[in-house]
Amino acid sequence: MREIQFAPALDVTTPPPQPPEWLLAIMRFLAKLFEPLGKWLGQGWSVIEIVLLALAACAVLWLAWTLLWPLWRDRRRKAAPAPDWAPERGAALALLEDADRLAAEGRYDEAARLLLERSVHQIASARPQWLTPSSTAREISAIREMPLPAKRAFGDIAAAVERSLYALRSLAADDWTRARTAYAEFALADLKAAP
Repeated sequence: MREIQFAPALDVTTPPPQPPEWLLAIMRFLAKLFEPLGKWLGQGWSVIEIVLLALAACAVLWLAWTLLWPLWRDRRRKAAPAPDWAPERGAALALLEDADRLAAEGRYDEAARLLLERSVHQIASARPQWLTPSSTAREISAIREMPLPAKRAFGDIAAAVERSLYALRSLAADDWTRARTAYAEFALADLKAAP
C-alpha cells in the first residue's frame, strides 16, 4: 500500500511561469490590431454568412459551367452542318509537280514528307476542329469523321513517312508511287459529306 501516492504531485500554490515581456507586447499589439475586425465579424456575421454562401454558390456554378460547357459545345458542333470543302485542283497539281520533281532527283523521302505536310495543311484548313497543335499523323488518320477514302489515303502516306523517319529505311521508287497515288486519292476524296 505504500506504492500509492496520496500527496499532490505539484505544488498548486506556485503560480505558472509567465511568458517573456516581448511576447506579451506582441500579443497586446495583435489584440489591438485585430480587435475591431473581431467586433465587426461578431456583429455582422449574418451578412458575412450570406456573402460566403453566395460565393460558394458562384463557385459551384462556375465549376458546373467549366465541366458541362465542353460537352454542350461539342454537341452543338456535331449538329451544325459542315462547310463544303474540296482541295483546290490547281494547288494539288502544283504540289504533285513539286513532289514529282523531288522524286525525279531520287529524293523520295522528302517528296513523301511534302505530300504528308500538305495533306495535314489541307485538313487543317478545311476542318480545323479535327486537329490540335499536337495531333500526330496516326491520330489524324484515325479521325472518325474523315471519309474512308481520305482516311486510307492519308494513312498510306503517313505510314510511308513513318517508315522513312523512324525505321530509318529510305523510300524506294515503288514506295513513292504508292504515296503519290494515295495523295491523288486523298486530294480527290469528297470531304463535303464529313461532319
